[in-house]
Amino acid sequence: MPRMTGGEALAKSLYLEGVRVIFGLPGVQLYHALDGLAKEPGIRFVTTRHEQATAYMADGYARAGGEGIATCMMVPGPGLLNASAAIGTAYSASSPVMVVCGQIERDFIGVNRGMLHEVNDQIDAIKPITKFARRALDPTEIPAMVHEAAHHLKNGRPRPVEIEVPPETLAEVADIELIEPEAPKQPTASAEQIATAAQMLADAANPLIWVGGGAISSGASQALVRVAEHLQAPVVATPEGKGAISDKHELSMGGLWMRNDIIGKASFGHDVILAVGTRLATPQLLEGQKVIQIDVDPEELGRNYSDTYGINADARQTLESIFTALSEKMPARASRKAEIDAAKARRDEAQVTVEPQESLLKAVRSAMPDDGILISGMTQLGYYSRGHFPVYEPRTYLTSSYFGNLGYAYPTALGAKVAQPNKAVVALSGDGGFLFNSQELATAVQHGINAVVIVFNDNAYGNVLRDQLTRFDGRVLGAELHNPDFVKLAEAYGARGVRAHGAAELEAALKEALTVDAPSLIEVPVESMPYPYTL
Repeated sequence: MPRMTGGEALAKSLYLEGVRVIFGLPGVQLYHALDGLAKEPGIRFVTTRHEQATAYMADGYARAGGEGIATCMMVPGPGLLNASAAIGTAYSASSPVMVVCGQIERDFIGVNRGMLHEVNDQIDAIKPITKFARRALDPTEIPAMVHEAAHHLKNGRPRPVEIEVPPETLAEVADIELIEPEAPKQPTASAEQIATAAQMLADAANPLIWVGGGAISSGASQALVRVAEHLQAPVVATPEGKGAISDKHELSMGGLWMRNDIIGKASFGHDVILAVGTRLATPQLLEGQKVIQIDVDPEELGRNYSDTYGINADARQTLESIFTALSEKMPARASRKAEIDAAKARRDEAQVTVEPQESLLKAVRSAMPDDGILISGMTQLGYYSRGHFPVYEPRTYLTSSYFGNLGYAYPTALGAKVAQPNKAVVALSGDGGFLFNSQELATAVQHGINAVVIVFNDNAYGNVLRDQLTRFDGRVLGAELHNPDFVKLAEAYGARGVRAHGAAELEAALKEALTVDAPSLIEVPVESMPYPYTL
């Protein structure tokens, strides 16, 4: 067995498991880990300006389909707690992120002596937003710890894991036995489950497919389309499931949150719903209907809607098997294009668009290529995009899921751009949210990460301000903001800053920004916007 430091064992183990990029912020407890990484040329280290950004960038890298395991690194205590909002976002969005954290000196863990960066006990602090957490106290334990963490990332529901090592353990030299990676192995449906689900769908006169983020993380898009086309079943997507089927496909009904009128029996008469990789978080829409629920996480089966035929299995493998079984039971149904087009027309006629969100969002979509990646921030345009922004490919529309946190959009976009450097990557942000992580403009410039952020500036936490004005007799508290000149701010960091007034200027500015070899910020001054959820 070769002799090496714990830091070298960590770097080599991460590389073996597939880590190729680490988004990190260095610090004293990590010195020997950083030295190990410096000796491992196959891993790129992207330095950020805040620990929160390390995990946001890793999350964006993972969900955009970056190579290997998305990884972030930070010091213990305040470093890990700074990153926790971003780790929680990855947890809510079922994103596989490896969190590598330092620790205080080994003999003082749990003593509560007040050591530098001490949190007593930080594993307990991070457990609610991780799938797995473990600490290695001896260098020989590091390969097994990394291997087990990678196992949890690659198998079952993808969610963040955390591993941590004290500084002495990283510094010590020992005989280290490295561990080869294992192939992922997801749960599979039984033959009986496939046969039952296929029969339920074959017997259905008017099935519907309800698709969530699990279909995208499992790579199920092709199988999903084959099943939908065979059944001629319309498909609705949760925000996390947008792109699982192209919105150009005649069976796509778009985003679920704005399309409630096509779900209920009274309006479209669905008799079986095939739910793929979704928590079914809006069970009130199901109206007692039969549901086949496919999910890799057994705890999600029946959690929000109890009357389901649950299948704990990988979405792609299960849909492929269902398609094979359906093909044996029934021929492909005749096209229902005219019927589905009529349902879309009824929906569109009833749906009210909202300005200026509609025009601004159309400008963004028009300027971006079909495979461009949009990060939908917690801002008026971001909310509106869930139902109104067409998505054409998987992994090209990223949200903060149920965590709903300000500040995630721009650093997540940077991670997505590192994952897909040849694709257009655009973040939608408000002025308030952007200033949570505006310092990452420095990261973008330093590392040549040419994502574009569009900052819609109303000099307020706009959603709060509008609600205070309309719901609380105009009493405003804490919602009005003083902002910098965003164009000058971008230029001060060495990025490109421009200002666009209205939809036409925004479309032109974004088209140009996507051709420039530099990080770009586009400020769009706006007034207070109307409520974006109008049906």
